[in-house]
Amino acid sequence: MAPRLCSISAVSRQLLGGPGPRAGDVAAAAAARFYSKDNEGSWFRSLFVHKVDPRKDAHSTLLSKKETSNLYKIQFHNVKPEYLDAYNSLTEAVLPKLHLDEDYPCSLVGNWNTWYGEQDQAVHLWRFSGGYPALMDCMNKLKNNKEYLEFRKERSQMLLSRRNQLLLEFSFWNEPQPRAGPNIYELRTYKLKPGTMIEWGNNWARAIKYRQENQEAVGGFFSQIGELYVVHHLWAYKDLQSREETRNAAWRKRGWDENVYYTGE
Repeated sequence: MAPRLCSISAVSRQLLGGPGPRAGDVAAAAAARFYSKDNEGSWFRSLFVHKVDPRKDAHSTLLSKKETSNLYKIQFHNVKPEYLDAYNSLTEAVLPKLHLDEDYPCSLVGNWNTWYGEQDQAVHLWRFSGGYPALMDCMNKLKNNKEYLEFRKERSQMLLSRRNQLLLEFSFWNEPQPRAGPNIYELRTYKLKPGTMIEWGNNWARAIKYRQENQEAVGGFFSQIGELYVVHHLWAYKDLQSREETRNAAWRKRGWDENVYYTGE
C-alpha cells in the first residue's frame, strides 16, 4: 500500500469546489464403465486437471458502475525540484481550458502536489464521459491542438519521469464531485494479488458505509490499462488532525476491523 498526502492546487480548488483468489471449483472426474483405448490417456489425465468454472463477465464489468460509462485517467508526473512552481503555473494556464471546452468530452477532476510520499510530484485525474470512444476522441483532437502541443514541449523540459493508468470506478464508491474546501487529499494505492479483485470489491462494498459519516470518501478506482491489479482510494479531510480523528472513529465501528483483516490477505 502506498499512501500519498497531497495538497490541492489552485485549479483543483476551483474544480472540486474549494475557495478561488480466482473463483473456481475442483471437479472430480468420474470413470465410465466402458471407454475406448483412444480415450484412456485423456481420461486418466483429466483426474489431475484443475477445472475452472468459466465466467461470462469480465471482472471490470462485475465491479464497475453500470449506470455510467465514465473512464478515468490518472497521471503521475515527477517534476525537477527547481521547476515545480513553473510546472504548476503552466498546467494551471492550459489544462482548465480543456476542462471548459465542450468540444472535448473530458473533465479535469483535480490537480494535486504531493506533500508526503514521492516529493516534487504532481498528480492529475481526468474523467472521460463516454468511455474509450471519448478518450480516443480527445487524443485525436489534441494531436491538432497547437497550444497543447506547445504545452507538452515546454512541460517535457521540467519532468524527470511520468506514468499513467486508465481506471474504472467501483460501483459502490461515490463519484468524485465538487466539495467545499480547503481540503487535503489522501491517495491510498494498493497492489493486489492477481485474481483477488472480486474479493476486494466484495469486502469494500460492505465496508464503505463505515467511512461516509464525514463525507471523506471521494472516489475508488481500479486499473484497467497500465499497471494491473492496482486500486486507488481517494479521501478528503479538512486537515491532518481531522484525518486522524476520522480514521480513529472508523476503528470504533464494529465491522471495520473485519474489512481491514480480510483485505490485508
